[in-house]
Amino acid sequence: MYYVVMKDRDIRDNLATEQYLMNYVKFDEPLVLFYIEKPCIIVGRNQNTIEEINSDYIEDNHITVTRRISGGGAVYQDLGNLCFSFVVDSNDKNFGDFKSFTQPIIDALHQMGATTAEVSGRNDLLVDGKKFSGNAMYSRNGKTFSHGTLSLDVDLDVLTKALHVQKDKIASKGIKSIRSRVTNLRPYLAKEYQDLTTEQFRDRLLLELFHANSLDEIKDREYQITDKDQQEIDKIKQEYYYNWDWVYGKSPAFTAKQRKHFDMGTVDIRYNIANGKVDDVEIYGDFFGMKDVNDIKQKLLTIKFDREDVLNVLDQFNLDDYFKGIPQDELTKLFTP
Repeated sequence: MYYVVMKDRDIRDNLATEQYLMNYVKFDEPLVLFYIEKPCIIVGRNQNTIEEINSDYIEDNHITVTRRISGGGAVYQDLGNLCFSFVVDSNDKNFGDFKSFTQPIIDALHQMGATTAEVSGRNDLLVDGKKFSGNAMYSRNGKTFSHGTLSLDVDLDVLTKALHVQKDKIASKGIKSIRSRVTNLRPYLAKEYQDLTTEQFRDRLLLELFHANSLDEIKDREYQITDKDQQEIDKIKQEYYYNWDWVYGKSPAFTAKQRKHFDMGTVDIRYNIANGKVDDVEIYGDFFGMKDVNDIKQKLLTIKFDREDVLNVLDQFNLDDYFKGIPQDELTKLFTP
């Protein structure tokens, strides 16, 4: 087995590296990758991005959002999380057999004291019945990767806020995440591992996976990203993980609505979104205004349904002319995703 320890802390760069290594570098043995990210949300290939995230919260807290090429549900990660990925020949594993991929991780965690860690259900890892890892899988051109999260010390308060969306706000046919009880691994590790940093935790897992006593023993199994590799990885980053059309435009068609009553009337805004852009919008309510809200509706059509583009449209109008006496900051919250 070979391994790669990614030095970057941006999920988009690491997913691009994973995709490149799977598709374009030939290995005569399985490959395991480890990577750590700054705060981010990664939605599954078949999900509606807007439906999975708390847009206001991620904007205020500078949380990166991207889409992966594998299925499954949305996950939140920060520097307290370790990601792993096994890349193998497709003939060596059955697609969907998460247990065979994750068992080496479970065995390593047992050695580190988390003896109740287990594979559960379709693709989750649990400890004492609580989820600490979600996993997803992808196959192409005779290769398969299975990647997953390991929550060592993730900020669970941020996780619950970043992935919280009101159920009546968005309606689509996207594959929705199933929320479950989550926990961190740190309290379940043996005493000598209680104070490990995420990087030290990664290195300890590497030693367990390779049955080695030191990283020096396995240096010859480490693959180093070359300058040529990086050039190709940069192309994948721009095509996929930094690309708005991939992250948001690939979402299934959906409707979004927000309604609020103010002292000066009720405003009810409803969008139809297709390919991540405004296909139709209606503005209802018993508010008063000197001007016709159709002016705003026409400007909203065909724009990207994201906060920046919607705000750019609203900035073109004196909203008090259309919604008399209603605070502008409250109106912008209704209009923006």
